[in-house]
Amino acid sequence: MKSFIHKFMSFFMAVVVLLTTMSFNVDMHYCGDLLVDFSIVEQVKSCGMENVKADCNNLDITQKSCCTDTQLIVEGAEELKVSFEQLSFDQQVFFTSFTYSYLNLFNGIDSNTISFEDYAPPFVKQDVQVLHQIFLI
Repeated sequence: MKSFIHKFMSFFMAVVVLLTTMSFNVDMHYCGDLLVDFSIVEQVKSCGMENVKADCNNLDITQKSCCTDTQLIVEGAEELKVSFEQLSFDQQVFFTSFTYSYLNLFNGIDSNTISFEDYAPPFVKQDVQVLHQIFLI
């Protein structure tokens, strides 16, 4: 379960970084108030009504076309890397201490170290097996 959550959060953070840095355009074509076509990748297809100079409400021949093309532009982040010199002194101290403690977190303990080596065993007043007469056969 921990591994699944770790992988999910890693994937989620990668997607967030990708979406915040990506720029894209959304093109939309309207005929009157009706959305006819929208596209993210290529130009939208027109409905063919822009050649006909008719008013959509009255259907009289006028100079105004009822078709409109709109474009929504989403700009991504241009600069992700923040310079270390732009941080305040408190932020620099926090960053360096966090990095130092995080890297030292993975320094393993020597497996040959015996933690109870310097301590004497407890004094036994009576042998419990003899006292309760429990013997392994």
